[in-house]
Amino acid sequence: MLEQKLENKNIKPTTMRLLVLKQLVECGAAISLKDLEAKFERADKATLYRTLKTFEEKKLIHSIEDGTGSLKYALCEEGCECEPQDQHIHFHCVKCGETYCLTQSKIPQTQIPTGFKASSASMVYKGTCANCL
Repeated sequence: MLEQKLENKNIKPTTMRLLVLKQLVECGAAISLKDLEAKFERADKATLYRTLKTFEEKKLIHSIEDGTGSLKYALCEEGCECEPQDQHIHFHCVKCGETYCLTQSKIPQTQIPTGFKASSASMVYKGTCANCL
């Protein structure tokens, strides 16, 4: 299943890519490069970074700026092209630090002025997640 997910996005399924994808699938929340490094202590930081960048370029994952100063990454939904209309709201828990994709809640469409072209959109709610309440 993981290999097929990579192949569907024209990504060669290397061992490291499969391990990173497995971690993203199992995590259930967005994950930072630093978090990935902690899970793969023996992996090269540059390899992990390149893996995430490849996944992002091929629209397998998206990055999230949740206000913590560290980009986090999460799996895209099927059919996502990472265009503003595809993007959803995120929730950052101020207690545990996890960031969750609220895929059922799309970012509201906004009228962009003539002469401007949006390439991405971001909306993050902050508060306490269900696990920390």
